[in-house]
Amino acid sequence: MTEAATPEPTAPAEPVADPPLAAESLAPALQGLDDQALDALFRSGRTHYAWSDRPVSDATLRALYDLLKWAPTSANSSPARFVFLRTREAKEKLRPALSAGNAEKTMAAPVTVIVATDTHFYDQLDTLLPGANARGWFADNWSLADATATRNATLQGAYLILAARALGLDCGPMSGFDNYKVDDAFLAGTHWRANFLVNLGHGEVSALPPRQPRLSFEEACRLE
Repeated sequence: MTEAATPEPTAPAEPVADPPLAAESLAPALQGLDDQALDALFRSGRTHYAWSDRPVSDATLRALYDLLKWAPTSANSSPARFVFLRTREAKEKLRPALSAGNAEKTMAAPVTVIVATDTHFYDQLDTLLPGANARGWFADNWSLADATATRNATLQGAYLILAARALGLDCGPMSGFDNYKVDDAFLAGTHWRANFLVNLGHGEVSALPPRQPRLSFEEACRLE
């Protein structure tokens, strides 16, 4: 009786990559958030000018940062710094730097955030981008460091607004202040520089003016 031949082992099949998706087929995959969430983040989110006296806790501010910090920045540079002004003393310290039109609404907001830019953000890159020796990309190249810091800190300020809305807060982002006065009052002795301000809290919806229009896709976009 002859012994049956042992079958040769077969190599596992190579994984087959999914074919590229046509643009038209992406629509179902883009419906990750429901309309209620999209309204809160974008369509119904408003810039608020009047505020209720409902407080914003320090725990909420920590949760806010712990959410926004995960959003992307170039080389994980994370150059934004945030100073949360929660006390009457801090707000009064800010008052002289505010334009007349921004003063009272800022005093009424439970929290005002100084969204600042760390001009020496690259000192953190050994931690944030380990193994890349990325500090040297910026430390000796002022123009690249300045552009990277400004662009990405501003981006992180926008992430703050979306994260705040996701947590049920309302926002009132502002220019209209004296950067040098804010830097002198709050950021002296650091490499942080004020970028813009955001009031945080629970807005009075009844005080909102009609919403301003936005540009259409055809006015703002090109497909090439």
